[in-house]
Amino acid sequence: MSPPSASPSTAPHGTWVIDLDGVIWLTGEPLGDVGGAVAELRAAGVRALFATNNSAPTRAELHARLANCGITTSDADLLTSADVAAEMLPVGSTAFVVADDGVREALTNRGVTIVPAGPADAVVVGWTRAFTFDSIDQAARAVRAGARLIGTNEDPTHPTPHGLSPGCGALLAAVATASETKPEVAGKPHIPTADAIKARASDLSLMVGDRPSTDGALATQLAIPFALVLSGVTSKDEVPTDPAPDHVAEDFAALVHTIFGDKAK
Repeated sequence: MSPPSASPSTAPHGTWVIDLDGVIWLTGEPLGDVGGAVAELRAAGVRALFATNNSAPTRAELHARLANCGITTSDADLLTSADVAAEMLPVGSTAFVVADDGVREALTNRGVTIVPAGPADAVVVGWTRAFTFDSIDQAARAVRAGARLIGTNEDPTHPTPHGLSPGCGALLAAVATASETKPEVAGKPHIPTADAIKARASDLSLMVGDRPSTDGALATQLAIPFALVLSGVTSKDEVPTDPAPDHVAEDFAALVHTIFGDKAK
């Protein structure tokens, strides 16, 4: 399935918000010629703002993965759910963390002190393989003692070359159930990420992602069109019709080339 064509005058310029997992890469490996596609996009005068719900990698790791895909970007054009979760906490507060290094880095940069156990001002849950009964127990106890429960995202699954793996949402649900508390969620499609994106760009024109329930819903939050790529969690048979995406493409390179074609070169 291909996206509708667009003339140079109607093509979305300004800033594109672009997901990473399932759009640019799968577990760090590029999905086709994404480096060429980003170069084509930038040649057309479009800013690429990368926004991911994956809170696990550090910024250095994300830049290395982008470089492996032939893409360079500034920190200002790279937003993760870990960044947004950190921005939800006051400078000088404390947090018990059930998450990987991306969350720890973001909290430290924010000026939040990470504690080994409760009590704490917040419990922050992000995707991690280091998830045990003890971590659920400690997190739930801290929440019951008064800590805010903040999840970096609630994606139920995470795309890999071998199929879908459990996402942060599965981990967050366990802590929320054990603490009998509704979590605050930082990532797409929730308002904290929408606000963080709007603070970083005033000329938003397109959201590109592989998951309608997060990327599509974020496009609605931002009041911009949604382009769905079929290289991640959504197959051709699962393309929603209500609401339908504004564009559908096999992958990111196909989307960019169909919209701009040779006019960007």
